[in-house]
Amino acid sequence: MIDTHSHIYDEAYAEDFDQVVARAKEAGVTRLVTPGIDISCYESMLATADRLDGYAVPTIGLHPTSVTAGWQGELQFVIDHIGDRPFCAVGEIGLDYYWSREFEKEQQQVFLEQIGLASEKDLPIIIHAREATEDIFRCIKKLGRRLRGVFHAFTGSIETYRQIKRLGDFKVGIGGVVTFKNAHVAETVAQIPLDDILLETDAPYLTPVPFRGRRNESSYVKFVAEKIAQVKGVGLEEVDNTTTANAEILFGICK
Repeated sequence: MIDTHSHIYDEAYAEDFDQVVARAKEAGVTRLVTPGIDISCYESMLATADRLDGYAVPTIGLHPTSVTAGWQGELQFVIDHIGDRPFCAVGEIGLDYYWSREFEKEQQQVFLEQIGLASEKDLPIIIHAREATEDIFRCIKKLGRRLRGVFHAFTGSIETYRQIKRLGDFKVGIGGVVTFKNAHVAETVAQIPLDDILLETDAPYLTPVPFRGRRNESSYVKFVAEKIAQVKGVGLEEVDNTTTANAEILFGICK
């Protein structure tokens, strides 16, 4: 399995980093994709990638909730440093109106700039969309280029999934929410082809059942895979093999 969205470099793992990584490997997680957020996490993310020698694969991007005062410098940092190493994606980028809409227009401008950059560099994108799906769609249409990537932490309807597929070669990232009681996304996942699904944790956030409420970690991606297998009526090995292949192809991280 590949955990396609893990903040393993986060300070939440400072005390037991080696044990967390060991548990992930023991659970069958063969690779981690580590999303960029902003300047504050950049050095830690790259240091973690170097420390794990290819096991953690970094991306670069400016998260929408980091689009605040001084956002121009943050965006320029992404533009200036995208060539630092072979990043596997531009992300985590997108729009988030949940916490605040103060910088709504700036978020849209930054998102447009970054999807344009990804297109120029021929890189996939990792999209964060929270209470802003229609504006995400509008921005992608405005760019007018066919993109590829993943809608991270997808919890939408089957119709939203179909709209996503009309926009480009997109996958949906399914994480711990699919295991929650009465989570409607499980019904949607049952209808989405396995070829369009990626496994993710968003660790240390969105911990799946049976550990909901605690710190998340990449080893728990197996509970996401098991739930997907259950709702789709297929074997766990099929979920593992197919989602791993999906991630390897999208992010160009084949062994």
